[in-house]
Amino acid sequence: MSCCCEFQGCDKGAKVLGVIFDLDGTLLDTERASRGVLNEFLARYGKELDREKEDKKRLGMTQKDTAAIMVTDYELPLTPDQFINEITPMYRERWAKAKALPGANRLIKHFQKNGVSVALASNSLREYIDAKISYHKGWKESFSVILGSDQVKAGKPSPYLFEEAAKKMGVDAINCLVIEDSLVGVKAANAAQMKIVAVPSQMEADCNGLANVVLHSLLEFQPELWGLPPFDDWLDDTLPIEPIHLSGLYVTGCLEESSDNATLALPDQAVGLYLGWAKIDTDRKFKILASINLDFSCVAYKRTRVYLVDSNSDLKQKQKMQISLVGYIRTWNNKELSSTAFDKLEEYKSIARASLDLPSFTCL
Repeated sequence: MSCCCEFQGCDKGAKVLGVIFDLDGTLLDTERASRGVLNEFLARYGKELDREKEDKKRLGMTQKDTAAIMVTDYELPLTPDQFINEITPMYRERWAKAKALPGANRLIKHFQKNGVSVALASNSLREYIDAKISYHKGWKESFSVILGSDQVKAGKPSPYLFEEAAKKMGVDAINCLVIEDSLVGVKAANAAQMKIVAVPSQMEADCNGLANVVLHSLLEFQPELWGLPPFDDWLDDTLPIEPIHLSGLYVTGCLEESSDNATLALPDQAVGLYLGWAKIDTDRKFKILASINLDFSCVAYKRTRVYLVDSNSDLKQKQKMQISLVGYIRTWNNKELSSTAFDKLEEYKSIARASLDLPSFTCL
């Protein structure tokens, strides 16, 4: 396993000719959009969500496997099929709100523009996949192959989904690259003997030992390391991104996120150094540099540190703040932005200051 900065490139004898994506948690932030559904469902049966138990569960399981576990764990008076029939409409209502994860649209469009064969292989049922991607313009047309777990003998962690996707693309397994977020998905790709890039959530750290490369975000993905066409969308030292909106309380240089609005919350796969705009009230806006790093001492497993770009800006402690991150500078490096790395911090502030004056980084 390598992190993005250590990986030097794939075996020249096994060129990547096709890319296979997972959907939920890899391209689409369905987990955050559907937050609260399980709580609401369990309340109907007088049950309470066991957060410790849920945190130990693995992402990426098939719907039937998940249903069987839920019925058993919470002693629900239902069969797994009844559980699925009752809870699925609740999830469906939320799918329209599921946002593309950072870098997802960029990567899909890049591959389409450069003629790279791309497939979608998910443990969701095919009907659900079609429903989820219907809210994202151009996604269905971008994939030459779309497969759900109901279209093969068994879903992940069995290799059949990936093997069938490769077969339909006309690409050998050794020439396929799988991009996944869950342990079951990584195991499936391993069983199919394909190359693997893992972009796991904080609860899926076990992916690290099985994937070729582990990234914090799709924004870190470098196609050229896999023999694929490189990106050409950087503006000097900064990448324009689809805005990431956050809100919370600004305290001692950090943003403490509000947990009551999932649309203004940080996706799991958003780690690194960003630039953007902070809003305090109706007419006060500030240029900012934001360092989002993993911190398992926090409830949210992340810490968002906010640096004011302009020296004449002044903020009081404990203020409500809304943030729009509009540009990406680099992957997370905690040492570079420590208190002893003042020169490096000033360099990044200078990059943010110059970029935020460009039209591509305008505050929305």
